[in-house]
Amino acid sequence: MSEKESAALHINALREEIREHNYLYYVLDSPDIPDIEYDRLMRELENLEAQRPELITPNSPTQRVGAEPLAAFQQVKHTVPMLSLNNAFNEQEINDFDQRIKERLDLQIITYVAEPKLDGLAVSLRYEQGQLVQCATRGDGQTGEDVTHNVKTIHSVPLSLRGKVPDILEVRGEVFMPKSGFEKYNQQQIAAGEKAFANPRNAAAGSLRQLDPKITAKRPLSIYIYGLGEISAELEVSTHYELLQVLKEFGLPVCPEIQVVENPEGCLAYYQQLGEKRNALPYEIDGVVFKVNEIALQKRMGFVSRAPRWAIAHKFPAHEELTKILDIDVQVGRTGALTPVARLEPVFVGGVTVTNATLHNQDEIDRKDIRIGDTVIIRRAGDVIPQIVSVVKSRRPKKTQTFHLPERCPICDSDVERDEGEAIVRCMGGLFCSAQQKEAIKHYASRKAMDIDGLGDKLVEQLFDADLIKNVVDLYQLPIADLIKLERMGEKSASNLLQAIEKSKHTTLAHFLYALGIREVGESTARALAEHFKSLPAIMVADLETLQSVSDVGPIVAKHIETFFKQAHNREVVEKLIAAGVNWPAIVVSSAKQALEKKTFVLTGTLSSMGRDEAKAKLQTLGGKVTGSVSKNTNYVIAGSDPGSKVAKAEKLGVKVLDETEFNSLLEHPEEFV
Repeated sequence: MSEKESAALHINALREEIREHNYLYYVLDSPDIPDIEYDRLMRELENLEAQRPELITPNSPTQRVGAEPLAAFQQVKHTVPMLSLNNAFNEQEINDFDQRIKERLDLQIITYVAEPKLDGLAVSLRYEQGQLVQCATRGDGQTGEDVTHNVKTIHSVPLSLRGKVPDILEVRGEVFMPKSGFEKYNQQQIAAGEKAFANPRNAAAGSLRQLDPKITAKRPLSIYIYGLGEISAELEVSTHYELLQVLKEFGLPVCPEIQVVENPEGCLAYYQQLGEKRNALPYEIDGVVFKVNEIALQKRMGFVSRAPRWAIAHKFPAHEELTKILDIDVQVGRTGALTPVARLEPVFVGGVTVTNATLHNQDEIDRKDIRIGDTVIIRRAGDVIPQIVSVVKSRRPKKTQTFHLPERCPICDSDVERDEGEAIVRCMGGLFCSAQQKEAIKHYASRKAMDIDGLGDKLVEQLFDADLIKNVVDLYQLPIADLIKLERMGEKSASNLLQAIEKSKHTTLAHFLYALGIREVGESTARALAEHFKSLPAIMVADLETLQSVSDVGPIVAKHIETFFKQAHNREVVEKLIAAGVNWPAIVVSSAKQALEKKTFVLTGTLSSMGRDEAKAKLQTLGGKVTGSVSKNTNYVIAGSDPGSKVAKAEKLGVKVLDETEFNSLLEHPEEFV
């Protein structure tokens, strides 16, 4: 085989591959490779054809735009072709672009219009006598698809233009789906069990190509106009920027980020500026477009076969790339959530090298049919955690491995649990699992739990990082000699902390239950459990049916409690806490409790003899209900100093107000206040 024949085979194979991607991208709206990979294929073909110009054919992808239009729509012949743009990927290519223009025009200074390169679907809107009569997609640049009825459903597209406009005015623009609308729409799709869009560009294209305009009308689409097609009378403008302002006056939406810049330095500064704010923009962009501003100079520059010589698209680093899944690991978060993470073949995307991507949960893995060994499209936008967009199933090897989350925690071997209707799977070894220890200790020490004064989040982090504590039991074994070695921890502070820890040993069963951090067991549920069972051993051995006999405990919470105490590790930690001296008084049901069971109290102001939480706890121990606002159903308002407006409201409603002395009497003799 000759060298020419070998080159011809290579070029033809490359053309066929690009044609297939054109069909997937433009016709089916279902690309299976990211834009950066498509750009590489096009550049390779362009380079090969440059080396072998005798092999260039009229139907080569380099000689036209896009692919054939959909047969389901009427075809529209563009009176002025809708051309594509050449791409630049670095500063040197922008400098080269500017230099070519200056040499061709024999000028030293060129002004450009700089605008975001919107990631949507290019369309042409035709107005006659100021009325919208037709809208067509780009198609192959010569012939597009008639999507008039669908475009009319987009609120940002004016059906009638303002002011005196040419009899025929054809404008070009980009239909896109804003980020907020895209996220909301995808959430609705997933909730309904329907397929989600891969990205806003696919969402816009798929929405515009619906045969039923009612479906398009439900999609949050928008449009920005960026240029002209056919026009029956020239507008009195000399620059492209002036043209956009006139179109804006006609009522056509124009992107607000458009600027006039000078020479390549101005272009590159704009590119940098827009790149920095890219993630904050309400729509997706994949680069910047630079156009010679002077219309007369545009005409002098002219066109090549598929693009104007006077414009170029400067692409941003890819948000999407291709890579392979080497393996899938499971991470356990601080709240016990198990998250599958894909280990990737390293790939440069969004300005950084990515080796991992979150897979969120098992439902997401199943929905996208992600397997170990798959080739996938990876996306990274700004600081967003890299995510897998979709699997390139055409590149799936014969032997791939499906993945399922483990039934036991990979960190501590405790049971894992998934609530009905939830996607998240959680480890139930909260007191033991090393992945959850910091959060478990912070919760245990909090004011409404064991109330260890001075042991805040930062100090927990410090103690943990210094390897002085690994779980809640270690709090009761802290030596003062090690504490005073910590930064900003003197002997006095260390002594105060140890005293607070010692004080926490004397608590209530309700506070202890809450401190354990059992999922969905809050203060109210912990108190209900304590009052119902009256002892910890009774709670630890209770089955689901028995647990659900407690007010405030349903089947889900009962399952959390039962599973928590089934873990040997959790039981061991509880036993060690009790052995360390944690204790509480036995719960005795008194006749006084029965006396206040149906009474409602409101606390206001400052009590001198106790804190508000303590006062609340004492009332609840006696059976009272404590609320935050005064109503006609309130029985008593307890008023300390500086009580505020609640006293006035109580008096207005005829609710009895007790001062602190009367409150203390109520606590001692509740039966007298029935």
